[in-house]
Amino acid sequence: MSSAPFRPATAPTLYFIGVTTKQSSIVPIFPKWAGHLDLNNARLVGVDVPIGASPDTYRDIVRFIKNDPLSKGALITTHKIDLLAASRDLFDELDPYAHLLGEISCISKQGEQLVGHAKDAVTGRRALNAFLPDGYWKETGAEVLFLGAGGATVATTSLLLTAQSDDQPARITVTDVDPGRIRSIQAVHNRVEHDANVQYLLVRDAAGNDAAMQTLPARSVVINGTGMGKDRPGSPVSDQAVFPENGYAWDYNYRGDFLFLKQAEQCRRGVRTVDGWTYFLYGWTSIIAEVFGVAIPEEGPEFETLSDIAAAYRRR
Repeated sequence: MSSAPFRPATAPTLYFIGVTTKQSSIVPIFPKWAGHLDLNNARLVGVDVPIGASPDTYRDIVRFIKNDPLSKGALITTHKIDLLAASRDLFDELDPYAHLLGEISCISKQGEQLVGHAKDAVTGRRALNAFLPDGYWKETGAEVLFLGAGGATVATTSLLLTAQSDDQPARITVTDVDPGRIRSIQAVHNRVEHDANVQYLLVRDAAGNDAAMQTLPARSVVINGTGMGKDRPGSPVSDQAVFPENGYAWDYNYRGDFLFLKQAEQCRRGVRTVDGWTYFLYGWTSIIAEVFGVAIPEEGPEFETLSDIAAAYRRR
């Protein structure tokens, strides 16, 4: 794990651009997956970059990956927006969601072309579909409440708005304590042609999120996209929060204290809880498939095998 990958790769290499990459469960998982998928001794190299790094830092990383033959691509976490803003001109192509969201979570090489992808929208859809039955929104009339207007929420809500389907939430509500984030997600949504019912709420604290949750009909979905429970302790709602009866509580986090999910269970209203492990798996497998040009199904025996391999190394 280093601050910049400036040594030429000696094997096919995927870079993991984050802040504290060695703490991720993917570090022990990737070699096992690479062996199972026959990725020709591929390696994962962490690139730890401080938050708020200079544009030159991002440009140096992207330029290196672009020019080094065995550097196959990258997965980006915290730096999705800043990296693209600093290095957009170095890419030959951006996918539609990268244009819409102004961020990338994946770098790949397609022949001589360097391509930037925003994969989080698709990952969010896959993770939702993994626990929601087909036709769930249309059948139940349920709503969805996103607590936190960060990158994962922007991506997932944007996919919901652009989905060509009549199976949509009756209403999408997004809350955040930061007015800048509320403005940012509204700006992205305003670039999308849609007729969805979307509500944006600036809240001061957990009590504001509690109030937003109390308006939800039964069977609605509440999502913790604040990072609380992993990046920092706690939950975006209070212990007095009333979760929607027979609904779902989904935490994007795959490790941490899971206080949000514990609160949902303690509410005793038949709420089903889902952590972010499947979301984590979809995120990594979609990028590995893109970067190394391998087919990884979203479900079925092969995906279950990869999931079983990963489970042995899950960090909580």
